[in-house]
Amino acid sequence: MANKTPKTDTLQIIPLGGIGEIGKNMTAIRCGDQIVVIDCGLSFPGAEQLGVDLVIPDISYLLEHKEMVQGIILTHGHEDHIGALAFVLKQLNVPVYGTRLTIGFTKGKLAEHRVLDKAKLHVFGANDKFRLGVFEIEPFRVAHSIPDAVGFAVHSPAGTLVHTGDFKFDQTPVDGQLFDIAKLTRIAQEGVLVLLSDCTNVERPGFVPSEATVAGALENIFRAAQRRVIMACFASNVHRVQTAIDMSVKYGRKVALMGRSMERNMEMAQQMGYLRVPEGTRIRADEIEDYFPQQVTVITTGSQGEPMAALSRMAVDDHRKIKIVPGDTVILAASAVPGNEDAVWRTVNHLFRRGAEVIYDSIAPVHVSGHGYAEELKLMLNLVDPQYVMPVHGEYRMLHRYAQIAGEMGWPQEDVIRAEIGDIIEVSEEVAGVVGRVEKSGAVLIDGTGIGDVSEIVLRDRLHIGQDGFLVLVVGVSAETGEIVSGPEVISRGFVYMDQSEALVEEIKTVIIEKIKHLPEEDNDWMVVQQDLRDAVGKFLYKKTQRRPMILPILLDL
Repeated sequence: MANKTPKTDTLQIIPLGGIGEIGKNMTAIRCGDQIVVIDCGLSFPGAEQLGVDLVIPDISYLLEHKEMVQGIILTHGHEDHIGALAFVLKQLNVPVYGTRLTIGFTKGKLAEHRVLDKAKLHVFGANDKFRLGVFEIEPFRVAHSIPDAVGFAVHSPAGTLVHTGDFKFDQTPVDGQLFDIAKLTRIAQEGVLVLLSDCTNVERPGFVPSEATVAGALENIFRAAQRRVIMACFASNVHRVQTAIDMSVKYGRKVALMGRSMERNMEMAQQMGYLRVPEGTRIRADEIEDYFPQQVTVITTGSQGEPMAALSRMAVDDHRKIKIVPGDTVILAASAVPGNEDAVWRTVNHLFRRGAEVIYDSIAPVHVSGHGYAEELKLMLNLVDPQYVMPVHGEYRMLHRYAQIAGEMGWPQEDVIRAEIGDIIEVSEEVAGVVGRVEKSGAVLIDGTGIGDVSEIVLRDRLHIGQDGFLVLVVGVSAETGEIVSGPEVISRGFVYMDQSEALVEEIKTVIIEKIKHLPEEDNDWMVVQQDLRDAVGKFLYKKTQRRPMILPILLDL
């Protein structure tokens, strides 16, 4: 079904990421033999993905149809929407379109990965229209936790698709840029075939508080702080950083930025006019000690407890330039991304141990979400009034709840599309639904510089070793007689401590000797012998210890 060319009176929607999950947002929209891609994000690994650095969408479908891909359009500059570009463009170097700040942040990421020179980047304004093949792309400004965020109306011969991007209806935004409701209303009046809507906060009733409410909370904290104020937030949260800078100026503090991504993004935002830093306010990290503690604000990365981020290193007294001392005020101006909760609370606990006063959103309103609550999602549905609706950017329970709300608002359940990554959804004036799946989709794991070379089998092995450890069995065997001439030696890592398990080690050696002694003389297939050894030692150890370490037999042909 993936290779069947749809008619131009039918749209195909192929979610490659960001549905049934939070992060790695990517959606392919196909009309006839042309494709446009919305967003290209990453996510961070879960606890079970040991050693993995990043997770990006599997773009096998796009590579299979690379001649059809007209370009990638970006809703905004958060990592879960642009973070995979550096990896994707190495395989699929198509034009990329975004607003000024989004492309600015994208340039920084691409330069870091040395792919900027070959990238084809294009800037559009929120009031522009542009064509990509048969598609006419019409952005509309939305409110979010980063400036220059947009949604898209994708006009095609099959009809208009509206993708909200991440949004909320903030009536008092920090930058004064209101959600362009007028344009969205005009698009709706012209007729919308299908709406793809953010549903991250569908479980939360009412309306999300304005970003402006954070300013009041931060002012109270800055006014009361007796020593340094250290605020951690996402490196792309320009609004939150602007508020912290404004409060620092008001209360006579200098500002130091910590973390490579924080420094890079804020320098870019300042150069482009999205961040206002009065002359003489910013200082370098190595100048912090030149000022009294009550004269310093530090804005840093590490709000998610990332082990190598600046705040995490401060929390364990491992930062080269900042040592947390009693009286310091630490603000976590971000909520924990699902899956990061343990790491965040570990960092908070360490900060308290060092005597800091730690403030987070369950104590004071130092964070508000960039995603609208349930009433805002209903407002979006009513404004757009689409024929069909499809929730995206949410875990399965969120998709399910959104479908319930749409039903309560009058949309028949057959007009609410519930999809999974890799589904092919066909939408026309007559009908909408899942008609098949692409051959390969899901996640590609990034480990170091490797792209996709960490498979589920590798992860399973890592988990196995982490839970039960491993044993290496080294035996030298005569090629002529099949008798043991060296060893056996047993090496344990993470299973037992050798010096305290001499009796068990000797029993393992006995099992090895007995197994090799009773092997048939004609059996000279080393692979078979290794498997026999693995099985024999494994059964013995499970009977003895109720544990199943990974066993690696090494036979030396001597």
